[in-house]
Amino acid sequence: MILYFVFQQIEVETLEKGFLVNVYSERSCPGLLVSILQVLEDLSLNVLEARVSCTDTFRLQAFGGEDEETMINAQVVTEAVFEAIKNWSESKEQG
Repeated sequence: MILYFVFQQIEVETLEKGFLVNVYSERSCPGLLVSILQVLEDLSLNVLEARVSCTDTFRLQAFGGEDEETMINAQVVTEAVFEAIKNWSESKEQG
């Protein structure tokens, strides 16, 4: 699958009150930012601060906070981001 060759880094760190999400690819990935942000919203994570580069490479570093009722661990966030990337990759292959 293309996903393994395109993405060099997918990492989620648990912070005191939220998560730090890092995604990096050596290639530009049009449309991927929207897919990842949608997944974070679906998990009820609020993106409080983000740095994004989508020109020649794709780099996303986002700090997200949880809603008070939401208790999500880093593994759940990592799997959700991975799934968003996988779905994006599959949609690119079909298109």
